[in-house]
Amino acid sequence: MENKTPTTTIQVTATAEMNGLRLDKAMALIEEVGTRSRAAHLLESSAVLLNGKPAKASVAVKENDLIEIQLPEPEPTELQPYDLKLDVLFEDEDLIVINKPAGLVVHPAAGHAHDTLVNALIAHTDDLSMKFGEERPGIVHRLDKETSGVIVIAKNDKAHESLTSQFKERSTHRIYYAVCLGTARTLSGTVKSFLARHPVDRKRYASVLGEDRKPITSQEDAPDIGKWAVTHYDVLQRKGGFSYMKLKLETGRTHQIRVHMSESGLPIAGDILYGADRKIKSIEARGSQEDVRQLSRFLLHAAELGFTHPRTSERMFFQKDWPEEIQILLKKWGLV
Repeated sequence: MENKTPTTTIQVTATAEMNGLRLDKAMALIEEVGTRSRAAHLLESSAVLLNGKPAKASVAVKENDLIEIQLPEPEPTELQPYDLKLDVLFEDEDLIVINKPAGLVVHPAAGHAHDTLVNALIAHTDDLSMKFGEERPGIVHRLDKETSGVIVIAKNDKAHESLTSQFKERSTHRIYYAVCLGTARTLSGTVKSFLARHPVDRKRYASVLGEDRKPITSQEDAPDIGKWAVTHYDVLQRKGGFSYMKLKLETGRTHQIRVHMSESGLPIAGDILYGADRKIKSIEARGSQEDVRQLSRFLLHAAELGFTHPRTSERMFFQKDWPEEIQILLKKWGLV
């Protein structure tokens, strides 16, 4: 069990509750491990012995077996705290729900090493899920830099695993609002495709095309690349060359709404990466065109988020309207 990082070794005698379980499941019952994903990580790191010998995650544990684990010492984070007042909607010992402003990057990336939501969270609380020394403590899901709205952050590994599973299993409730350029042809519908990196512009994503050069819209025809993405929409208002949309995510892929709206001929106002600048002339009023040109963000907002609390199993629901300055524009354009 070679391990160059500082470790603490613990020895646990398998209990009757662990008898017959896979090793990774049994390890998840050990307080110092806590989750099956962390157990898997430790097993993959060759940090576990079962009765003195290396073992696979799938091996069955017997009562009184000796499980020996080398737990890595918590590594000091290089992340710097960022003094930013957060709009906290809810906080307890397991999670924190934030209303993220537009312009705030969620986690450190190129060009944003110290001024992100993660840095602000470190300044706000000492309790964040550090999940094996990642540089994204507590982050369960993302919102793009210019997307405002509700986001949940985990404060410990058990909460992190529970929330991550809910997003993966699509049991969360997520509603977004968007102001799109162009007039939607139908009042409701669903957009389906496989999303992958754009073949030319690596900053963008795009739907994977079939032999007919159209997006593949059936899971039965799954391509070699791309992740299945489903966006449901309702048009709340069509006026003056704008379409005000309510969007429900069935999946949560990177740039999903932005791609699906753009490829439907309805790019989100202000979203230059996905062609919104080429659609401004579809807006009827010159003043409204200028309003859109002056935007410092694109008009996508995560308005509703629902999930099951990891500890209490209570169904949680959070709702937050657009920032005030965007509400003023929506009223001016006659969309609300």
